[in-house]
Amino acid sequence: MSDQRKNALKTILQLTCQLFWVVGLVVGMGGVYLLMKYKQSSVFLSQSHFPLPAYLALASAVLILVCGGLGSWLSIRDSIFLQGLFVYLLVLVFCLENTASALAFFHTTKLESELTPLSGVFHNYTGSGHDPDSQAVDATQAELQCCGVHGYRDWLETSWFNSTGGLVPHSCCNSTFTSCNGAVDQPWQLYTQGCQVKLEKSLQFVLRFIIWGSPIVFFVEVVLFLTMTQLMTQTDQTVMEYRILGKN
Repeated sequence: MSDQRKNALKTILQLTCQLFWVVGLVVGMGGVYLLMKYKQSSVFLSQSHFPLPAYLALASAVLILVCGGLGSWLSIRDSIFLQGLFVYLLVLVFCLENTASALAFFHTTKLESELTPLSGVFHNYTGSGHDPDSQAVDATQAELQCCGVHGYRDWLETSWFNSTGGLVPHSCCNSTFTSCNGAVDQPWQLYTQGCQVKLEKSLQFVLRFIIWGSPIVFFVEVVLFLTMTQLMTQTDQTVMEYRILGKN
């Protein structure tokens, strides 16, 4: 009966570790996605440590993949040392993932203040292909389909608008209007919503992606902890039986 129970526990461990691999890939994707968003929007953010949750999520994802491989190995062979190492790594993953989640949540509550440089970057827009800030503005307006900080009328107060004779950047043009040249007297051809709201929503989405990774990791880890505890108990009982037989 003991061997059957042990084999059943090892099967559960193997299947849960495979699920853990999938969770690790999802957590890693969240970290990569946040880094990509930060690379695109870094000029609009005041905090240089904004990508820290991404780094922690990636570190957590790597450890999750290592744990999955180690757990799969433990489902085939018994090793008290590796079982202890496995539990230690699970605790480390738990700490990393929860720290990443807490930092991501902190940033979601501070996004409005962290995007304070946005207005300045838009106001200093030059339209030059050699100006990284201007390139970031154009890329953001085209990708998020927005215009200006709060709306297209924000451009009316910029030096770019005055120097072009009353035109907004072409990236403000709605892609459905091929004849759009950025003239404000045809506002229906422009994206009407401002970029700040859309940028906040975009960043909040990826931050919440990392936040929700924490309870998923916790749930899988609980299953792994319980399974490993039972396996370690079974291993200890087997070792004790061997010692008793050895004395005889």
